[in-house]
This record gives sequence, C-alpha cells and structure tokens, in this order.
Amino acid sequence: MDNEGLEKLNILIVKLSAIGDVIHTLPSLAALRKLYPDAHITWVIEEDSSDIIEGHPCLDRIIISRRKSWLKNLKRLHEVRKTIGEIKSFVATLRDRRYDLVVDFHGLLKSSLIVLLSGGRRKLGYDSMQELSGLFLSEKIYEDMDKHAVDRYLDIPRHLGADIEKPEFTIHIGEKNRNRVDNLLKESGISVEAPFVSVNPVAFWGTKLWEDGKFARLCDRITRELKMKVIFTGGRDRKTVERIRSLMNFPSADLAGRTTLKDLAYLYELSNIIITTDSGPMHVSAAVGTPTVALFGPTDPARTGPYGEGHTVVRRDLPCSPCFLKKCKTKKCMKGISVDNVFGAIKEQLRKKGDRFD
Repeated sequence: MDNEGLEKLNILIVKLSAIGDVIHTLPSLAALRKLYPDAHITWVIEEDSSDIIEGHPCLDRIIISRRKSWLKNLKRLHEVRKTIGEIKSFVATLRDRRYDLVVDFHGLLKSSLIVLLSGGRRKLGYDSMQELSGLFLSEKIYEDMDKHAVDRYLDIPRHLGADIEKPEFTIHIGEKNRNRVDNLLKESGISVEAPFVSVNPVAFWGTKLWEDGKFARLCDRITRELKMKVIFTGGRDRKTVERIRSLMNFPSADLAGRTTLKDLAYLYELSNIIITTDSGPMHVSAAVGTPTVALFGPTDPARTGPYGEGHTVVRRDLPCSPCFLKKCKTKKCMKGISVDNVFGAIKEQLRKKGDRFD
C-alpha cells in the first residue's frame, strides 16, 4: 500500500477475543499507527475483552460485537426481535465507513464473517483455511506457527512495510482505575510501600490448573520466608481462590473478581512479581512489564508464554507436552511442578531485580 493520501486511509482491525490474544495484537496496532500516522483505525472486538483497548491512543474507534449475548438471546423467543435489531445496528455501524484495509488477526469463521460484512477493499490475513477463514480474504501471508503469537501477528504490519524494532504494549490506565485499585488495596490492608506478590491461580482449561494445596503452601512460604504479602486475583468464579486461602496458615488478600482488566493491569504494575497459570492475566502481567513466573503444562510457552525479557516459565519437560488438550486423566505435566520449583523461580526473579527481603 503506497503512502499517498494517508489522511483518507481507513483501517479495520478484527481481533475479537480472548484477553491474551488481544494483548498479543497491541504491538501490531502500534506498528500500524506508526506506518499510517494519519489513518483512521477501527477495532472490532467482543465485549468481554473490550476494556483492555478502551482509550488506546492509537485507536480512533472501537466497535463491540456482542456475539455471545446475541447467540444466547436468539434462543429466547421474547428476545429475538430485539436481538436481530442489535445485530442489524452492529452491521450498519460496521459498514458506515469505507475501509481501505481490513486486517483479520483472528483467522476463524466468526472473524471472517466480519471481514466479509465490512465490505473492505483490501482484506488481509493468514494463508489458512481454519474454519474456512481464508475464503473472504483478498490477500494472504504465511502464518508461522513456530513463532510467538506476538511476532506472528507482527508479520502482518511487516508485510505492509512496517519497520519494527521493539514491540510496544500500551494499555491506557485511567485515574479511575488507579483510584479503584488504591482503595481496594487500602481496604485489604495492603500498602504499596511494602512488597507484595500477586497470584493468579485460575485458568479456563482444567489442564492448566495447579493443585490448590500447592498454591497454598507456596503462598505461605512467600509470606513466611520472603516477608511479602500475597494478593490473589482471578475471574468472577472465586471458588478456587477461596479454597486455596482456606488451606493457608498465613493471611492474604482476595481481589479475585473485583477488578476490571485495566484495574488488573495497574495492580500488576504495582506488584513486585506475578505468579500465574497460563491465562489472560499472565499476558496482562507481561504487557505491563512486571516479572512473571508462569506455570505451563499442556501449552507451548514458545508460542504463547509471557512475552519479553524478565519472565520465567516453570514446566515439566515431558514427551507428551505440549499436547494442547483441555482434558487429561493424569494432568502429570502440571502435577509434576513442585512448590520448590516455583519458589526457586520466584527467589531467582527477585535476586535479578535486586530485591532483598531478609
């Protein structure tokens, strides 16, 4: 695409979910903005992940797809008419601008339908037929699945001519996010002047979970031996955190389900270190640059691990891993990770930072 008439260029990014995938796309957004500084850039995203890009300085507009809600409501007779109206409104908004370039970072049927509906002139994505996603593209590039997702996505702006020295992760954290987190910490008896660790023990896949008892013993050791307070984070389902805390001998703070994604980003900025499963919060932590100790089992950290320097992946090197299975009878890859393994990684991270908690 030539550099003439950039003030007229309209770009549509399609990356709908999940949290980690959206965060992995942020450097590509920054690269597109640098390549086309005067362009109007729109991002279509699903509602659950939209908070992370709200207020982003590189974006002109966000269009939210409520696909999950629409699919649920279409099954309810009394909601059908209203839902169809909402879908029509979404499509009208999607088509109210003539897009010169539509970029499908998602590569699934749900994203390819949006690419089709957008009516964009140049439709760029990966050379893949996963869920028939490549049917509606006018231009395709090779998708190197051996790369980390961040670098894989950056191949698209590179294809367009972008010169990328260092990936940029920008999350716009507002004053309301800071105030809310500061108040939550105060209510929990946590001072930002004292060192604390944030722990995310939850994940969507059961195969990514570590044992509750091991998390409890780990957090007790952090409190007892490192003299650091422990703050739990997580999603709306707080049962996992409640079970872990019930097994602990030392007090901890529970902010699970009480933060937005941007709140979480600010909390992780304040943390000395993050201990987490392979999950969306892990990518939030890496994006804000806080040293992260990530527990990996069925997935591949080379492709979706915490991106950047200063992070540690703890995993068992087993012949069957990574298997990418959401169900497993043995879960031996996660069960094989010991408390000593993780605690040792934490101490090493703190040593590299120069933190001392004797």
